[in-house]
Amino acid sequence: MTHYSIFSLLRNAMGYHQNWQQAWRSPDPKPEYDVLVIGGGGHGLATAYYLAKEHGITNVAVIEKGWLGGGNTGRNTTIIRSNYLWDESAHLYEKSLQLYEGMSQDLNYNIMLSQRGVLNLAHSLGDVRDTKRRVYANKLNGIDSEYIGPEEIRELVPIINLDPNIRYPVLGSSLQRRGGTARHDAVAWGLARAADARGVDIIQNCEVTGFDIQNGQVKGVHTTRGDIKAKKVGVVVAGHCSVLSEMAGFRMPIESHPLQAMVSDPVKPIIDVVVMSGAVHCYVSQSDKGELVMGAGIDAHTSYSQRGSMHIVEDQIAAVCELFPLFSRMRLMRQWGGIVDTCPDASPIISKTPVDGLYFNCGWGTGGFKATPGSGWVFAHTIACNEPHPLNAPFALDRFVNGNLIDEHGAAGVAH
Repeated sequence: MTHYSIFSLLRNAMGYHQNWQQAWRSPDPKPEYDVLVIGGGGHGLATAYYLAKEHGITNVAVIEKGWLGGGNTGRNTTIIRSNYLWDESAHLYEKSLQLYEGMSQDLNYNIMLSQRGVLNLAHSLGDVRDTKRRVYANKLNGIDSEYIGPEEIRELVPIINLDPNIRYPVLGSSLQRRGGTARHDAVAWGLARAADARGVDIIQNCEVTGFDIQNGQVKGVHTTRGDIKAKKVGVVVAGHCSVLSEMAGFRMPIESHPLQAMVSDPVKPIIDVVVMSGAVHCYVSQSDKGELVMGAGIDAHTSYSQRGSMHIVEDQIAAVCELFPLFSRMRLMRQWGGIVDTCPDASPIISKTPVDGLYFNCGWGTGGFKATPGSGWVFAHTIACNEPHPLNAPFALDRFVNGNLIDEHGAAGVAH
């Protein structure tokens, strides 16, 4: 693997940039692997990378039915934060944020991490109480968080509408200064490149059509490019997990919804923090290209369509213009949809399954990108050791039977 640096850039500039190596190989699948990771998004690639880096397991393949990062990884709005309410969620997301902070150096790939700060606005006295409760809970867990009032918000975001007579007046906000954004494509590409350098095979355009299960033990998978044997199989395919679990003979308690996002035409720097609002129901940040990146909640109907309803878009734009009247003069450049897989308690499943050697990682809802490296780190531990790490032990599949739910619905500003 070429080491990226100012010197490699200058050296390749002398050759008109014609001699760069491929970032990762595209090998044919081998007949057998120690571990198969199904799903070539951020979480799957992170799992493969940490299997190789942390556990020394390099006979690994990542199987992707399309192209790397072509699902939710390439469709999210790039926000990173760890200020979740419940201890279990906060610890896992904080681990992920810590990994993000060193990821560019670790991968030798610029993921364009921008720790610009994340605001979660409070619009009523109930919001204020909930926000302060979450701030105090974060501090008890060692996570940076603070509550600020309208005047401090104005200093951070001068263009926000702080008129007390609007429908949802801004009464305060939580602020996590270490939160921010990263480039989603760069996270996937950097993980793919680093995993490939450690010997992981990345196999694209290879769809899984079934599992080879004998006496309750997984032995491999059937794919469109032939059968592949494996001692262990990790499945990280977001909403498609319900389809693959049924192939393996059990059901997962998840449902999939469209989640829409949009960007404006590019403008000069105008908002240098991430602003989120659960009551007005929108969030907005500005990308490195100058586009305003906006999103809100999921469509109520279940679907794999990657297309949502127009009234959701209208509500998002109305909410953004209510908070930022200046944005009413801007034009919508494009919109898109992703598929979020949600569990009944709005927390993920990172767990062993009824089939020995088969592991599932799904149900992240709107929190998947925030957790990408942390999810891969704990899932790699679960696969390698056949036991969950203490960070993901609470997110086991059996919590829906024993009642130990981690109810993040609305608790931390999740949008589903």
